[in-house]
Amino acid sequence: MTHLRTSGRWARGLIALTTTAASTLAAIIAVAGPAAAQGTTPAADASAVQAGQSCTAADLGKRHPFIKSTEVAPTITHFKGWYVTAGSTGYQNVTTSTQTTISVSVGLNGEIKGDFAVEALGTVGAMLGLNVQVNYSSTSSESTSVSWNFNDPGYYGVYKGTKKVTGTYGSLNCNRVQQGDGSWALKWIEGPDSGSYTTYTALEEGAVRCEDKVPANSIMRKAQGLLDCETPPRAGHAPGPVASAKATAARNAAAKDTAKGTAGKAATARTSAPATRAALNCQPDVYRIHVPGKPLNWSAPVLANDGIRLRESNWTSAHLDNWRLCNVTERSGVIEASLWNWGNGGCATIPANIANQEQAYLTTAPCGEDDLQRFYIYRDVPGGSKIGLQNKYTGSMLGHDRYADGELIRQYSSGRQDGTGTYDLVRV
Repeated sequence: MTHLRTSGRWARGLIALTTTAASTLAAIIAVAGPAAAQGTTPAADASAVQAGQSCTAADLGKRHPFIKSTEVAPTITHFKGWYVTAGSTGYQNVTTSTQTTISVSVGLNGEIKGDFAVEALGTVGAMLGLNVQVNYSSTSSESTSVSWNFNDPGYYGVYKGTKKVTGTYGSLNCNRVQQGDGSWALKWIEGPDSGSYTTYTALEEGAVRCEDKVPANSIMRKAQGLLDCETPPRAGHAPGPVASAKATAARNAAAKDTAKGTAGKAATARTSAPATRAALNCQPDVYRIHVPGKPLNWSAPVLANDGIRLRESNWTSAHLDNWRLCNVTERSGVIEASLWNWGNGGCATIPANIANQEQAYLTTAPCGEDDLQRFYIYRDVPGGSKIGLQNKYTGSMLGHDRYADGELIRQYSSGRQDGTGTYDLVRV
């Protein structure tokens, strides 16, 4: 006899998206079409962005996710072994203990901020035919109760659980590609940026006994595996909670994995200044980074606590609008470089303390060995000067919110979809 139900509170939480998340997911569904049946992958929609398709110069400052891998695993979040005697059947309120906690994340950040992360998780859900969390959320880390009607005596595992969905993603960016006949075209390519994601489906709760026949690889089967079925409670055992060695071992293993992951994230956090570079190997050309067809261009700050802003060049610019590409490398047609400013001698960077934030501003800092100071540059076909820029560490594209004197240059996880993330790299 198996038992389960979907927790209404969690089911409601699943669809309680933010306005941004909901609107973005609606756009994803419009592109991807209806979700496929579980275990299948729908055919690619012709209107979806795919590697090898044509793009335009307005797309140079944009990016889209594609899913490289997926894995779905039933996971028990709360559990308690429970013994029911003939005299203790009926409704009982069982307080379960936390087994493991699942938090939604995309990339290095444990929060869902920006359209790219929402689009990535929405794509995962469409691929798998599962309703997954697409905004930031976490299963409870506190003990929680399950009210259940026990019809028969027996040794039960009372649980709450979900399907944990993990995998890796890549980034599709617009860049110039040389074709077989020697000509050039702008196409969507697999960019250098990639990462991993974690999400989960709605929580289920239920109770299962050792002798119950349940589907393999199900949440119920996962809960059943936490019961000490080899050593069930003996006759005369008091009704109520029963310690489970298997559940304790699984809980301890999950806690160790969580601690290890937290330590890894702390190790990658930037809490100090980057290592100083002995010297930059800068190319001789000097550039301005213009808004195409308009006079405003990138100008570095004079003050340390200010950011790079759109300004019009004049005799007071003092080379703050002049940039060099330094320590340049190229892989698969994509340039990676540091942007050194002639006026203040600093390198363009996203401030470390706000690097995980959508729309964090771009500034300059002493040049150092730091991926926050490295940028991928996507280029127009030869003869064209338009570019898009992406921060290597955060993966976000650079752009501006509006065209105005003094407007800050900021990072946007998916870029500016109106094309305002495309700039002109104009040699001075």
